[in-house]
Amino acid sequence: MRQGRNGGKLKEGGSNGGGRPKKLPALDLIMANVMGQEKDGITAAEAIIMKLREQAAKGDIKAAQLLLERAYGKSKQNIDITTQGEKVTVPTIIFTKDADKG
Repeated sequence: MRQGRNGGKLKEGGSNGGGRPKKLPALDLIMANVMGQEKDGITAAEAIIMKLREQAAKGDIKAAQLLLERAYGKSKQNIDITTQGEKVTVPTIIFTKDADKG
């Protein structure tokens, strides 16, 4: 046993017993593998996109929104967190050279 900062006793090797957790597998590699799998000449990613397109064409707004945002980007969103809708007046600052200082 070793002594802790406040005089308490600590077990050797730290308190978690297992050390640093093992690194998880790279999610991007897993996704690439799964989404790239083919069935009948179509990748899983293509099948998902085609299904979303089908649902959007039937009137599913969420599917249409997801497709459009992925294809063209999200539309600009204005968020006012400071003025509560009121106009902000920005002061004009004019810098002049002091003639007395050489």
